[in-house]
Amino acid sequence: MKKLLATLATGAALSFATLSATAADYTIDTKGAHASINFKIQHLGYSWLTGRFNSFDGSFSYDEKKPEASKIMVNIDPSSIDSNHAERDKHIKSSDFLDVKKYATAKFVSTKITDKGEGKLEVIGDLSLHGVTKSITIDAVKIGEGKDPWGGYRVGFSGTTTIGLKEFGMVERLGPASTHVELELHIEGIRQ
Repeated sequence: MKKLLATLATGAALSFATLSATAADYTIDTKGAHASINFKIQHLGYSWLTGRFNSFDGSFSYDEKKPEASKIMVNIDPSSIDSNHAERDKHIKSSDFLDVKKYATAKFVSTKITDKGEGKLEVIGDLSLHGVTKSITIDAVKIGEGKDPWGGYRVGFSGTTTIGLKEFGMVERLGPASTHVELELHIEGIRQ
């Protein structure tokens, strides 16, 4: 009986150790507006057009001791694009660019994460946008993690990437200086 209890206790301890060593799951805090997906593209080579997507959600797993085992998934509503100009937004949503009536969703799913040291990460994943799925690379950095004032636990990252309009089946309509969009991502997750 003592041997059985010792075996069960050892098994329980190992199970607990395994659970505590695995990645935690997080939900991206979009309700509190502690996350954003921003973009900028040159306008005719004369200025920068900037904006954001107002509606998105997602989740990720993260273990500080093994960041390469992390995974992230983000859903984006392309019709929520906001460049602070209603007529321009209408044009961007049209078939000239995002064609949101035909392509109502966009999605990013990570496929590989590399720990570059000192909180820097290379996040490779599939971006589905405008009916095309392509692998992109996001240069990310961990901002921080810890307890929040409401009894929860959070971790946050920021990242940047550049995507070509042509790569996602969109016609380059704004001239040779406006072929690529720069994305800036700020993600804060609440541990579940």
